[in-house]
Amino acid sequence: MRRIGWAMVLAGWAAMAVPAAEKWLPAFRVPDCLGVNIHFVEPREREMNQIREAGFGLIRMDLTWAAVEREKGKYNFNGYQRLTGALWQRGMAPLYILDYSNPLYETSRSVLTAEGRQAFARFAVEAMKAIGPGHVLWEIWNEPNIEQFWKEQPSAEAYVQLVEETAKAMRAHNPECTILAPATSQIPMDFLKDCFDRGMLRWIDVVSVHPYREKPPETALEEYRALRELMQNYEGGDTMPIVSGEWGYSIHPYKRLPVDEHRQAQFLVRQFLTNFMAGARLSIWYDWHDDGPDPAEREHNFGIVRQDYTPKEAYQAAGVFMRELQGMELKRAIIDEAVQEYRAVFGNGERQVLVIWTTGEPRSVALEGVKDQAVTLLGEKISLSKENGRVVVPVSEDPVYLPME
Repeated sequence: MRRIGWAMVLAGWAAMAVPAAEKWLPAFRVPDCLGVNIHFVEPREREMNQIREAGFGLIRMDLTWAAVEREKGKYNFNGYQRLTGALWQRGMAPLYILDYSNPLYETSRSVLTAEGRQAFARFAVEAMKAIGPGHVLWEIWNEPNIEQFWKEQPSAEAYVQLVEETAKAMRAHNPECTILAPATSQIPMDFLKDCFDRGMLRWIDVVSVHPYREKPPETALEEYRALRELMQNYEGGDTMPIVSGEWGYSIHPYKRLPVDEHRQAQFLVRQFLTNFMAGARLSIWYDWHDDGPDPAEREHNFGIVRQDYTPKEAYQAAGVFMRELQGMELKRAIIDEAVQEYRAVFGNGERQVLVIWTTGEPRSVALEGVKDQAVTLLGEKISLSKENGRVVVPVSEDPVYLPME
């Protein structure tokens, strides 16, 4: 077995990177740092309760500039104030994405002019004033490295200019606010390096990325390692937290990696586990709710509940993860590369749980130090046999939870 030393180092950096008295991030434990993306402003009682009942501690939601400033200098944040209140009442916190462009100031879905940057910065400050003090995370834009969200052509130079202008204004209003960026699509090292070279890390508190892929979640570990190594070259980058601000798997017949309902459930849990192992301080799953009815449309099927809000297996698996690891932090992680086996030990000072799975062929392993009862991906309690005093554990692509002695 080979311990992933670099992953544990990252977890240590992340834990010390944001002093609690100065910058707020949720505790790096289950479920505080785990969340989902939503696409509604007005809080619906049933929906809010369903999210909370699954155990999530965070939501991520667009706070759209053009929607709240329809006339220059006049803002309406009423819906966001109600949403924030509903979250805080349930012990949850929002991550608001300050986005996108506004036709009052810009002609395309980007911010390229001095007037636009100043107006965007004012909008950000007005949003902070409207929401008020409390646990809130602020992210500047969404996926500026792709044309879908930064037209006509993504530009690290223009984006960092916007970050600098906005962050300065936000800090002037509240020096203790927590600012995330650049919320990139995937982990694009060239774009990230360009942003870092232009001084972006001076203006933010947290580096956010969206590690989407048509590969299993564990393949992101090496990319996280490379990102951390890159950040070490910049002042403050060695201790700045990294977060997974958006990442999910749609139920869709991908060419390289078809995903059905059960695989989506596997990947949700393994994504959270991968992010813990990489020291990614937040894990936001995309998406909460299916965006449409077409089973063949990729964008319609990222949700962990269907359009009628009936739960998928991923919702059930999320609830099991939260319940079995409630209040726990990652203590150590081990990979056996020869058989592609992963082990993660979580604990809270009172008890410890081993989570074990493989990305290779199913197998059985005999383990010491664990009880002969386990909980499966979807919450079934199973009894395990023993051989020579060791507990025999079935290991598959479904993570299994084993209380430790």
